[in-house]
Amino acid sequence: MIDIDALFLNNPSNKEQLLHWQRCALEKFEAKMKDNEHPFPCIPATQGFGLNQLRYGFLGDPRSESSIMELGQLLTTYTNHSKEFGNYTSLIVFFDTPSDLKQVYTVEQFEQIFWEHLSGLAELDQVEWPNHIPVDPHNPLWEFCYHGEQYFMYCATPSHKNRKSRHFNVYMLAITPRWVLTEFGKSEDYAKKIRKQVRKRLENYDSIDIHPDLNTYGKADNYEWKQYFLHDDDTAISKCPFHRMVEEEKKHSK
Repeated sequence: MIDIDALFLNNPSNKEQLLHWQRCALEKFEAKMKDNEHPFPCIPATQGFGLNQLRYGFLGDPRSESSIMELGQLLTTYTNHSKEFGNYTSLIVFFDTPSDLKQVYTVEQFEQIFWEHLSGLAELDQVEWPNHIPVDPHNPLWEFCYHGEQYFMYCATPSHKNRKSRHFNVYMLAITPRWVLTEFGKSEDYAKKIRKQVRKRLENYDSIDIHPDLNTYGKADNYEWKQYFLHDDDTAISKCPFHRMVEEEKKHSK
């Protein structure tokens, strides 16, 4: 099991303990969060960063099977301690992404890796899926769960170019507990104001229009899985790859 000390604080003294690629990834992430000229669109993320409530993990090649097991260990540890970190916490996971992936892999190939990670996590999960969350991703109330916790999953890749809000120099995940988002939006008027500001920032940040799948959790026309991994254009896959796990559960229940 990954020790809690493996979840690095945003702290210069910790950087000295990191490998070169890890330090570079963390510094690029910090630069993105601190950029006042082109502010990062996700306001909760920038606030979590500013309050030093984000936690960071560093894993190996995202194509490797071991990276899924390590991600499961990391996310289990984070889940057990997340409420100690503050109301704006998220887990930021950087993967050691070889140059051939950065140069050759398409957005769609990274998308396949992303869904393999989520399906792999589901297989590793030792805690039953929460009863109040549907197992079918095509239900508006569905969202990814792990270790009994509901999570919003965000993925950024080196291959995203137009959608700069989804670009990072290594394959990266940002994993946010639902309770964080609920706390952030508990005032409806405040939540509407923030969503409006986020969309305005997105318009200025990306060189492409806001993706049509961006929506609000709980709305009848919203599907969370579509927002986890956005294409670099307005396209989207029609069926959630995670649905395969649902089909397997149906088979076993017969």
